[in-house]
Amino acid sequence: MGPLVPEIIGNELNFVVALFVGIAFGFVLEQAGFSTSKKLVGLFYGYDFTVLRVFFTAGVTAMIGVIAMGHFGMLDLSLIYINPTFLYSALAGGLIMGLGFVIGGFCPGTGVCAAAIGKIDAIIFVVGLFAGVLIFAEGYPLWENLYKAENWGSPRIFELLGISQSLFAFLLMLMAVGAFWAVTFVERKVNKVPGEEFKLKKIYYGLTGIAVVIGLSAFILPDRKDAMMDKLTNVNYISAYEIKTMSADELTFRLMDDDKKLQIFDLRSESEYKELSLPKSTNISLSNIFEKDILKQLSLKGMRNVIIADDETMAKKGAIIASELGYENVKVLKGGMNLLKEEILNFTSQNNITGIKISDTERFRIKASKVLPVLISENKLKQSAQPVKKAKRIIGGC
Repeated sequence: MGPLVPEIIGNELNFVVALFVGIAFGFVLEQAGFSTSKKLVGLFYGYDFTVLRVFFTAGVTAMIGVIAMGHFGMLDLSLIYINPTFLYSALAGGLIMGLGFVIGGFCPGTGVCAAAIGKIDAIIFVVGLFAGVLIFAEGYPLWENLYKAENWGSPRIFELLGISQSLFAFLLMLMAVGAFWAVTFVERKVNKVPGEEFKLKKIYYGLTGIAVVIGLSAFILPDRKDAMMDKLTNVNYISAYEIKTMSADELTFRLMDDDKKLQIFDLRSESEYKELSLPKSTNISLSNIFEKDILKQLSLKGMRNVIIADDETMAKKGAIIASELGYENVKVLKGGMNLLKEEILNFTSQNNITGIKISDTERFRIKASKVLPVLISENKLKQSAQPVKKAKRIIGGC
């Protein structure tokens, strides 16, 4: 599952790969004519909209690709880095870059591309670019407040608009198609192309139809996390779903026996977990089950995976998610932690007190009620000594 960094491509190798990807990207830009300032600024004067077509096409292609890969579990979307939005600095930076684009005829990427093939105007542009970077860095204390003002975090547009990801993807695809028709019309008017505005109407209609179908595909590729969470709001769906259980006695026995193949996923809140956590357990949320690190743990062969929560229903939700993602070797703690506390941790045998012969189960629980708290205390000391490992988003982006 992606992202490939840092597990398949190491952090250091990442820079090497990025270098070669950058060279390949620059080569494609140059071959597409993007090293010519006349072609690039045609966007602003209306005689050439190649830039708009290329970048709009790249954007919607990447969007559909990410949606599809997320839907099929090939990409952990929670690890995709999203540049934070600082509104005022974004507006100021966009204005400066736009002016630079119009005046210089390049954007930073195409400027470097053109400079690499020896174009003098591009070399001067790149020198100016680095001068701007130097001025920004040296003068940072002066505009730090503006730079950090109106921090919106890392919002996603469809969330701000209150619509689904699928609907936003479809609307953006329609916007792209509409833009392609509009700019073609403008190009032909500005360039005074003789004849009809759209001589190749059949091709345009065909391409529009393909784009609309691709846009509609977003509706059959919903975010699997959102779709699954919606299902888990249905009580009947949860109760009808068959999941194997493990009793409090068996779980306690395996902990006392130090079962090396046992791993526990605890869905309780972080505060509850800090107060009382079983050995061999990891504190997670339902959302974490979709993530790369937890899926890697669930996929370990021969392991006994047990999901626990305060009650059995909550644990079952986690087990259903794991089962739907293809992990069948998952059980839930029968009766949840509430029953484990009652049957083990707080167990008191009335029969033992009155001298009546006790059963094997009672004998085990009497012993377990003394041993398990000790194991929990030792586990707490270990956890406090070990730093919590969390997956990090690799910072990047344009």
